[in-house]
Amino acid sequence: MMDTCDITFLEKANIFSFDFLKCIRFIDSIEDDTYLFTKKLYSKLITNSHILEDFLDFHGAKKNSEWLYYRELCALVRHLSLACYSQRHILNRLSFYRLGSHPLDLFKQEATDTLQILQDSLKLTAPVILAEARRLKITIPGSRYSLNLFPGITSTQHLNHNIDDFTAKDNQKNNLTRISSEFLDVIKAFDQLSFYERYDLKDIHKLVPEKINEVIIRSFEMRIHNIQSSFDSYVVKTPSEEENILLEQLRSHFSIVFHILQVMGRLLHFYERHLYDVGFKDVYMRVRQSLAELIDPDVLLDRAVNFCLFYAWKFLSSGKQVASQIMNQNMETGSIEVSIPMDRGFHSRPSLLVAKIVQHYGGEVVLHVGEDRFDASSVLDIQWAGGKIKKENYQTVVFSGDSRALHDLVVLADVNYGEDHMGKGIPLPKQLSYLS
Repeated sequence: MMDTCDITFLEKANIFSFDFLKCIRFIDSIEDDTYLFTKKLYSKLITNSHILEDFLDFHGAKKNSEWLYYRELCALVRHLSLACYSQRHILNRLSFYRLGSHPLDLFKQEATDTLQILQDSLKLTAPVILAEARRLKITIPGSRYSLNLFPGITSTQHLNHNIDDFTAKDNQKNNLTRISSEFLDVIKAFDQLSFYERYDLKDIHKLVPEKINEVIIRSFEMRIHNIQSSFDSYVVKTPSEEENILLEQLRSHFSIVFHILQVMGRLLHFYERHLYDVGFKDVYMRVRQSLAELIDPDVLLDRAVNFCLFYAWKFLSSGKQVASQIMNQNMETGSIEVSIPMDRGFHSRPSLLVAKIVQHYGGEVVLHVGEDRFDASSVLDIQWAGGKIKKENYQTVVFSGDSRALHDLVVLADVNYGEDHMGKGIPLPKQLSYLS
């Protein structure tokens, strides 16, 4: 059965625009510059703009000179509202996040300023949308929403944690080890995007979209979302208050980074899809220039990089210590005794492979040589151990710590740490393919 009817496109456009324009009329009526839009208002903007945008796309508005600008204004509202919704969520939850000793005053001020910038663009866009709707002969709703319809939800009250019926402690430990390890992998991968001083606009334009773009940021956003979902599904609060605080710290770092990356992804999407000059001319160029008057591309990029990316990395960095602590408290541990590399001992290549295995899993592993202990994640420490091994003629050594890494160290030792008797590299077993 076909979902079609006989009314005209313009009549349908009126129907699909009604709730959207009612929201826009409400925004246009706000005169208080200090009023911050609520999540409920952003939710209405997101829903209604999305429905309208889908309707316009279905009928070919992206390729029609009469309707293109209205469609692009609709997209502006949707993507900025999505970014603002996540930013508002961060500000609403900030007092509940447990982020250790991380100072939050400056972050809160920058987060509020960023939200205000995006909100101001929406307010600037509202009368333009109304004018464009009138030009297209779309009926403007006679009424608008009331301010009372959009209350805030932030409260200082919190319900007591009074449920304690959890018994599967072994599964809890395994899940925490896995989740912490996955989070540490994300932190390691994100290191390529880290920076410690804010970029100027010239450098930002070199980065976006060639090195930093929506696809890259969305991939990290999805990885962190998956980790957070796994945490929420399989990690349960325990009777120990001290342990709960640590779990809440880990969850807080997942959450704040996830929502920051949501904001960044939306800003980059709108920039790359609607503001970035890819060589269009005439109609598309004029529409792009008109959008740039409503949301400055340079301001949008500055907030995406110098606010979102900067703080995403800062909170990932502070979460690294929490994840390592939780993993080392919960991982299965053991010890193994293995032979040293034949003929040449722990020189550069064997030391590097051992360190890479330990770093891959992220748990603590110690190399024991007699009474001395060395950090098995450090190439330099292993080589220092190699000096003692050679001097005192040890034939075997002991590794203790993360059982996952120990398993792979046994595999590595069985192939003489990836070397033949001449010290040349040999192919590694399939289970160590991540070392390649």
